[in-house]
Amino acid sequence: MSGEPPHSASQASSASKNGLVKISVLTAFPELIKSFISSSVLGRGVESGKLEVSVVDLRDFGLGGYRQIDDYSFGGGGMVFMPGPLESALDSIAAPDLRYVVCPSPQGIPLYQELIEDLLQEAASKRLVIVCGHYEGLDERFVARNVDLEFSLGDFVLTGGELPAVALVDAISRLVRGVVGKERAVEEDSFYSGMLDYPHYTRPSNFDGAEVPRELLGGDHEAIESHRRDEAVRRTITRRPDIIARASISRYLKKGVYVVQLHHPVLDRNGVRGTTAITGMDLHDIARLCRTYGVKRYFIATPLAPQRDMVKKIARHWITGYGAEFNPDRREAMSLIRTSPSLESALEWIKKRERAAPFTVATSAKLREGVTHWTGIKRRLLGLDAPVVFIFGTGFGLCDDVLSGSSVVMRPISGGVDGYNHLSVRSAAGITLDRFFGFR
Repeated sequence: MSGEPPHSASQASSASKNGLVKISVLTAFPELIKSFISSSVLGRGVESGKLEVSVVDLRDFGLGGYRQIDDYSFGGGGMVFMPGPLESALDSIAAPDLRYVVCPSPQGIPLYQELIEDLLQEAASKRLVIVCGHYEGLDERFVARNVDLEFSLGDFVLTGGELPAVALVDAISRLVRGVVGKERAVEEDSFYSGMLDYPHYTRPSNFDGAEVPRELLGGDHEAIESHRRDEAVRRTITRRPDIIARASISRYLKKGVYVVQLHHPVLDRNGVRGTTAITGMDLHDIARLCRTYGVKRYFIATPLAPQRDMVKKIARHWITGYGAEFNPDRREAMSLIRTSPSLESALEWIKKRERAAPFTVATSAKLREGVTHWTGIKRRLLGLDAPVVFIFGTGFGLCDDVLSGSSVVMRPISGGVDGYNHLSVRSAAGITLDRFFGFR
């Protein structure tokens, strides 16, 4: 039963709206927990009725006159909490179907922001119970029968589970709407948006020769936001480049993002250059992908005028008249479509619009020399002052001159099974855009 993370959606705001967040901490040292939850932001959250945190003393369920809760480990070793008192105390808190039980353990899953948000979901629908071990820990039979998840603060060992418990309670409480005074402060925290937080400063503006960045002193809110975004990117790249893989980088890019679906020149099944036909399914699905992930324009590049006219006709049906009224969401997506006779003309249009030469990311299903893993490209985009263009080929892929003429070629998408790699352009576009612009 233990060891599996919860499967609820990672959306903190929806959980905090659904109802009272209920947490119980089961411990042999209740005063450690009580003193913490009565203080500062956490205490205000409890007083406001948005958060309920109860502390249960394990010794109240101890055996005999000495209220025994632990005994020696079989086979030698230190003291271990007994399963009987633990189970009695747990059952007094909530029935099995009304609780989600977690336990701090050096063998558990390291805590991370998405897991905190999932546990908030659990605490909004059931009672989240944190069982604190001590000494050598908990009897494994209790863990196997009752614990849903073991978690850790890191690869080190503490004397008990109380410190990890209060850390978890504190992290969850910050996500409960109204507990922290300014909700935006939570959204700008490290990890919440995927990036590290930007640096903060206060008076004096000059401390022993160290100046506050001038962008923060002028009152220009646009300059302040730009500076903070740049600093968040710089910190993340230098300190924690590993977390960029799960961050959406949309808000940190200086220019727009574009998609080009190329129909010429592309390869046919024999490796010969040619032109492919446009399908309505591609138009609808990729337009919706582009709208979902914040792409500014979705280009269809083909030299065939009748094909471009067909695209315009399909798009026009959904942008104006009955189609727009029938499905406004589709109208938003189809409004992003623009036709172009060639890749070059599409890139020129983007260059004029953005006033900067585009950085082009070519995609291919074939492994070739000089390709770059998508995480490396993602880090590289964060340092650019240029629009980003993702180029997706049709047919049997992009020609060599298109690949070699691009700023970078992305390593092929792989299922990691047996080398089979024949995704549709719609699937490839969806995977790619989500890797770069999906919210964690």
